[in-house]
Amino acid sequence: MRLKSDIFVSSLLRRVFAVGGYAAVLRKGAQEAGAIFIRQRSRLGIETLYAPAPQNFFEDEADTSRKFEIRLQNTEAHHIDNALSSEIRFDPDCWIVEIELDDCDGLFEVVADDVDRRR
Repeated sequence: MRLKSDIFVSSLLRRVFAVGGYAAVLRKGAQEAGAIFIRQRSRLGIETLYAPAPQNFFEDEADTSRKFEIRLQNTEAHHIDNALSSEIRFDPDCWIVEIELDDCDGLFEVVADDVDRRR
């Protein structure tokens, strides 16, 4: 069984604060299994959007971790706003978490762009 969305988000917020960053929940979704989108803002004014990774990134059905892919990288805020608006229309139960931190390494699992998705 995969970790509930609300518990994952709570844990993520604590980890961000522990490394000196700031995090906030911009939109609360379904507690049990709502999709989680992470909006990262850097000091330079650019943003990155992380979205749930597609199922083909999971090795087997027993893999219960949450994995993310980079949907938009180093872009302006209005591009992220447009993408999130579209996601909310598609899935109104999604979560949106904002992180203000230059480096998110180690906070959550991000799948590599060069992984063969045809598996």
